[in-house]
Amino acid sequence: MDITRTAFGTWSGGRFMHFGEQLDEERYVRLVRLNYEKGIRTFVTADVYGAGRADSLLGEALKGIPRDTYSLVGIVGHDFYGGLRSGAKGYPRFTEPGLRGPEQYEEYLVMATEKSLERCNTSKFDCLLLHNPDTIGYSSPKVWDALRALKTRGLTKRLGIAPGPANGFTLDIIQCFEKFGGDIDWAMIILNPFEPWPGQFVLPAAKKFNINLLARVVDFGGIFHDDVHPGHKFRDGDHRSHRPAGWVEHGNEKLDQVRPIAQRHGLTALQLSCLWNLAQEPVKSVVPTLIQEAYEGAKTIESKVDDLAALPEINPLTVEEVQQITAIGDNTGCMKLKGASTRHLGQDPRPDEWPLREELSEVAKRWDLNPEWAW
Repeated sequence: MDITRTAFGTWSGGRFMHFGEQLDEERYVRLVRLNYEKGIRTFVTADVYGAGRADSLLGEALKGIPRDTYSLVGIVGHDFYGGLRSGAKGYPRFTEPGLRGPEQYEEYLVMATEKSLERCNTSKFDCLLLHNPDTIGYSSPKVWDALRALKTRGLTKRLGIAPGPANGFTLDIIQCFEKFGGDIDWAMIILNPFEPWPGQFVLPAAKKFNINLLARVVDFGGIFHDDVHPGHKFRDGDHRSHRPAGWVEHGNEKLDQVRPIAQRHGLTALQLSCLWNLAQEPVKSVVPTLIQEAYEGAKTIESKVDDLAALPEINPLTVEEVQQITAIGDNTGCMKLKGASTRHLGQDPRPDEWPLREELSEVAKRWDLNPEWAW
């Protein structure tokens, strides 16, 4: 199966990325199966989550379900086998020069993919994404030769890229599409009605190179689940506590402005966000983070599965409504973006940020973006 219109990511449920309460393993497994039963038939897992535990729990949850009735998406690229974790920054990319050279890229990717598949109790991914690459991963032909070899070996049917963890990498993604678009079937980007920037800049390139987009953070940190309200108290370590002060209040103000559009079509806030995403031509799938908020009376995470599963098949939003929502949600310049930027000139490349090379300035010019990209 190809990736379906709605998807479940193993980062949901708070076990492997800290959002809200952490579900116990039994409830987490039930949550995965509930997604399947409700018709959400794509499951996305990253091998680095829980150092393989996310894969294993997903494999346990899907055990006994016919393999041809769901799409399985793997994500590899962080070396937790031989690399050392650097606090909140996580494990290094497999392309870290201190770990290996280009001649060893294929060996690593084969090993990591096979181990992930074994934990997932299957022999082949429907799609395999390169996880949060550094500048080498975006631009090196050796990396993409190695990824292509995974298809030749029958370990995956499709290939793609999953930038992150924060927003940005815009010029890097576009250049990657230009150089390796023939090998890329899918790309995962951050996109939602209240964060159209900078993901919107990737859309024309995805369309040109016939690359489908999987949109994540569709829920905007839970705002579109409609149970994160002004004054919300986040638990210590919750990833959302790193967002700028006041984001919950501003998000709810915007939600109140778009709510009449949702009500006009009988949509929930989450469904409105999903349909706004799917109205962007290259976006073919949405994968919101499902969160059990940590306060008495919060919506159950299971009810959020119901919400996603009830997404209308036909998108009722008009072109004018999509444009109206985009204008309300405009977040241009709201953060310092990751990836290539003139902000990093004179610095050595870091895992998530690097100087703007001349070739990337040329990418900006070709796509009518600021050639001195400095966000």
